[in-house]
Amino acid sequence: MTLSLTVSDEVRTLVPGFTHLAVEAHGLVNGPSGEASSALLDEAAARLAERLGGRAPHEDPHIAAWRTAYTAFGAKPSRTRNSAEALARRALADGGLPRINMLVDVYNAISVAHLIPVGGEDLDRIRGGMRLVRATGEEPFVTVAQGVEAVEHPDAGEVVWTDDEGVTCRRWNWRQGPRTRLTEESVNALFLLEALPPMATGELKAAGAELAGMLEKLSPGARITVRTPE
Repeated sequence: MTLSLTVSDEVRTLVPGFTHLAVEAHGLVNGPSGEASSALLDEAAARLAERLGGRAPHEDPHIAAWRTAYTAFGAKPSRTRNSAEALARRALADGGLPRINMLVDVYNAISVAHLIPVGGEDLDRIRGGMRLVRATGEEPFVTVAQGVEAVEHPDAGEVVWTDDEGVTCRRWNWRQGPRTRLTEESVNALFLLEALPPMATGELKAAGAELAGMLEKLSPGARITVRTPE
């Protein structure tokens, strides 16, 4: 059964033009980062550097649009950067991109190469459908602080992804909770690619198609469905 994904009217009113694409995959093979996934990250960093041509990530029009969106719901974009900007900054820094596991490396590579927020969720850990909403401030967000599980709550009005159990990602795409993250044991996954104007739908679809192709190469025989925006 296809996972339900909905965007609330409140979010659409706050940030007109938002769109997303979902890549749903079943029967994936994951494992520790290796030469193949590391090479994808290195290639993505090189593509990013060429795209920016010496500019800082926040000077890219798409990242600038995300900064405006964060400001709209009360976040400070220079302190809580959207996931694409945060990864891009790391890609350009001396330490480079982190190596997490094969699946995370793959979607991080797509995020960096296309300068687009991409998230990966373990489908088997999602409860009910996923919804992008403005928080009431009462929703639980289970995280880990200093090695100990802790429950936080989003700010009222904050844009969050949530399922039936609680928040899965705070401040739109800033910080994912550990409950639904992809681990080396994950076999079924949902990848969310998110875009704002001026990014064209065609570029969003191209990023989704590239991600699907990487997943097929990584996990031959996996069942992969790309759900494109209307």
